[in-house]
Amino acid sequence: MMFAVGIALFALAILVSVAMHECGHMWVARATGMKVRRYFVGFGPTLWSTRRPNKLGYTEYGVKAVPLGGYIRMIGMFPPRPGDAPGTVRASTAQRARIVLLAADGVGNQVIADTVGETACIFLGGLYRAEQVIADRILRLANGKLPWPYIDPEKAREAITDRTRAILAVHYGGHPCDMDVLQAICDEHDLLLIEDAAHAMPATYKGRLIGSGSNPVAFSFYATKNLTTAEGGMLTGSPDLIETGVVTSLHGMDRDAWKRNSKAGSWRYDIVTPGFKYNMTDIQAAIGLHQLRKLKTMYARRREIVELYNAAFAPLGVFDLPVEREGCLSAWHLYPIRLKDGALKISRDEFIEELRARNIGTSVHFIPIHTFTYYRDKYGFEPGDFPIALRESERVLTIPMHPGLGDGDVGDVVESLTEIVKLSRV
Repeated sequence: MMFAVGIALFALAILVSVAMHECGHMWVARATGMKVRRYFVGFGPTLWSTRRPNKLGYTEYGVKAVPLGGYIRMIGMFPPRPGDAPGTVRASTAQRARIVLLAADGVGNQVIADTVGETACIFLGGLYRAEQVIADRILRLANGKLPWPYIDPEKAREAITDRTRAILAVHYGGHPCDMDVLQAICDEHDLLLIEDAAHAMPATYKGRLIGSGSNPVAFSFYATKNLTTAEGGMLTGSPDLIETGVVTSLHGMDRDAWKRNSKAGSWRYDIVTPGFKYNMTDIQAAIGLHQLRKLKTMYARRREIVELYNAAFAPLGVFDLPVEREGCLSAWHLYPIRLKDGALKISRDEFIEELRARNIGTSVHFIPIHTFTYYRDKYGFEPGDFPIALRESERVLTIPMHPGLGDGDVGDVVESLTEIVKLSRV
């Protein structure tokens, strides 16, 4: 009896806490005249959502996949085209860094990367340096440029030395880089062009899906990405690259578990190269196969949201909005907006706090890598070393963009931004 009473009191305490929380928001709204959403609109989707399934089924994660030879493989996403030699391999997002290391493949060699992006590839270089597998390897950073902060081909060209082995192009926000120009530079200097396509499924460049060629391309299937397996990712590229990726993702073994343990397999194996455990699990791959069937619908919803945002924000005249360059289709993983200089009386950071007060989530993509403490201390970078990246990072914010947003959610985001602009306009 006492146990039941305790449970009831505990539940009542939770309800009172929630009620006080909601009333607090309502009181703020009444006292200030500010309109506040009842629930927080997150910047990105939550994988295991407690919300009701929407018409897209985005919060439904039933696993339905047929094992192929006892081993689920996410393949066949990119059908071959004339001149292509594509392949795919399941991988963790650490493989994005692994292909950079494979490309460098030597003491003191360099890979040119962008300071606007995640730290994965650059940090792994430092990790391998510490283990003296690849020593004294530094990644030169090139500034981004408008309309998206992707790597500037001319800045990349300027950074090339006789030690450069590859250029890493980040498809920021899902918008393809200027691939023809970058490829021409790589061909001229006999370099490998690596693509970080963490944001770029299913983006296209001049009618061709990102990841459908023979050069190495790394995708992320993190929880917030356009296609998710909760964690993990995928490499695409030539058959030779994929075979190397498979081996290095399994401790350097030349036979995986299926090849060793099936009736047709053999228990013998060899370690042919250094490697770690980088593979994605079969359970994750099963989620990914289910997601693949929804990708087209989810992508269409992203484009609908882009149209709604563009129509609402363009007339305000205070934002630089993202655009699609001719010949490109962005994956619209992100919708970054940049505050025009002198248009508002508040800073970017204050703008973010105003949105937070209205229960609208945001993020910043990205804080330039060269400004982080580790890279400043390790390589002597100063914030002003890359002025374009620094300037753009201080006025950008990314607002909610995922197919789980209903029209009401989008309307609340638009209304909140519009209200802040009206209150803060110069």
